Amino acid sequence: MFTGIVEGLGEIVKIESRARGRVFFILSPFDLGDTQIGDSIAVNGVCLTVTALSGNQFAVDVSPETLKRSTLGSFKVGEKVNLERALRVGDRLGGHLVTGHVDGIGKVLKRELRGDFIFYTVKIPKDLARYVVEKGSIAIDGISLTVNQIKDDEVSLAIIPHTAKLTTIGFRNPGDEVNIEVDIIGKYVAKLLKPYDKGLTEEFLREHGFD
Repeated sequence: MFTGIVEGLGEIVKIESRARGRVFFILSPFDLGDTQIGDSIAVNGVCLTVTALSGNQFAVDVSPETLKRSTLGSFKVGEKVNLERALRVGDRLGGHLVTGHVDGIGKVLKRELRGDFIFYTVKIPKDLARYVVEKGSIAIDGISLTVNQIKDDEVSLAIIPHTAKLTTIGFRNPGDEVNIEVDIIGKYVAKLLKPYDKGLTEEFLREHGFD
C-alpha cells in the first residue's frame, strides 16, 4: 500500500529481457539502507518487488501482464521514474490510499502553464470515469492528485510547483501516456452497489422486509 506521495525521481539504468518479461535496474535518489529484498516500491505507480540491491540501485522483475497493462512496457534506459516505498504502519497518510495496481493507461490531452502552476487535461479509459469525482483523488503515474473537474472521460488537474519539480508530471506533454489508478474506495462502493443499479423496485423492497 502507498500514499501517492512520491519520494523522488529515479532513473532506469539498465533493462534486461527475461522470457516474456523484463528486469529493470533503477538508480534511486534516496538512501536504500533500510530497504530489503522482497520489499515493495512503486515505480510510476506500479507496485514492484525488489529482487536485488546494490548501494542505491535496485532491480525489479516486471511480468508480461504488467508490461501490457501499464506504461512500463515503453520504458527506456535513461528514463526518469517516480519512486515511492511502501507505506509503513504509523506513517502519515499525506496523499490517499494507493495500491500500486494500475487500472489503465491515460493520455495527456492538454498542458497549460498559468503562472507557476501547470494545468493538465488527461483522458482516462471510459470504464474508469465512473469512479472519479470532482475534488476526489486519482493517482497518475503514482502521484496522488486532486481532481479539479471531470467531464465524461476527461480529467482536469492543477499541478503545484513542488509536485512539478519532484515528479514526472512536470515534464509530461500532450500525447504522453500515463498510468491511472482510481480511488480504491470508489471501486469497492461501486461493486457493492452494483446489484441495486436498477434503483428502488418493489422486488428490492420486499427482499428487504418492506411488504
